[in-house]
Amino acid sequence: MKERIAEAASARSLPLPGGCSYTRHGEPMARFSPPNAVRSSTPKTRSAPKDATASVQDYLAAIYDLQSSGKPVIGARLAKHMAISAPAVTEAIQRLSRAGYVRVGRGKELTLTPRGRQIAEVMARRHRLLERWLTDTLGLNWTDAHEEAHRLEHALSPRVEDRLAELLGMPSTCPHGNPIPGMAKPTRVEPFPLAQAREGATVVVERITEEAEADKKLLEHLWKNDVRPGRRLKITEVAPWAGTITAARDGQTITLGLPAAAKIWVYLPKP
Repeated sequence: MKERIAEAASARSLPLPGGCSYTRHGEPMARFSPPNAVRSSTPKTRSAPKDATASVQDYLAAIYDLQSSGKPVIGARLAKHMAISAPAVTEAIQRLSRAGYVRVGRGKELTLTPRGRQIAEVMARRHRLLERWLTDTLGLNWTDAHEEAHRLEHALSPRVEDRLAELLGMPSTCPHGNPIPGMAKPTRVEPFPLAQAREGATVVVERITEEAEADKKLLEHLWKNDVRPGRRLKITEVAPWAGTITAARDGQTITLGLPAAAKIWVYLPKP
């Protein structure tokens, strides 16, 4: 384990307070200290506790992202999402639990404590605002925007965050359609995973989940095929035996595996 951590750290790690090394996707968390004080858990503060290292922030943000799908978050799913080994994630979960950031319930399901959720919402807000700025203002595609936002989110101050939100016109979602904490809620719809759409139905893309964003190849595939929030898709074939679903838009078709389609949320347009 020590050899793997050292090898990962030397490859692409960043120095953090307390001797931590981190990355959101790829390397394990080294160590962190529990918080010394409890702060009010409200997105309005837009300031994560200073003793919550970038590594802690990444784990909490990942749990927060996975919870948005409505499925239970367990260690194996977290490890896959973050591309980190299962033993490293197990160790991290134990430390997050001792620090008071997460609870481990029945079936080893992970939930955020109020303290953990506060930090996760701060990071989600910063990440999604940055993605919006990088795409709308700088013209990056959303694959590059996702990666660059992760590089910048830990350094964003509350002052710059506020100014950025004002500059962007207080957007309610990121470019992928995920809601930005602390902003006005998007128009209420009844979304469901694209994988559950029926053959012959017309659906509208609501959002590309953070879980899908973590899959660079999938994100690039969706970008190239113009599968984005607000786009209408006609479901032309559902093939459970093949594990695929095919949709058409503007005379072009796109076929996705059902696991990938489950990471894209859609809704039925009003008649």
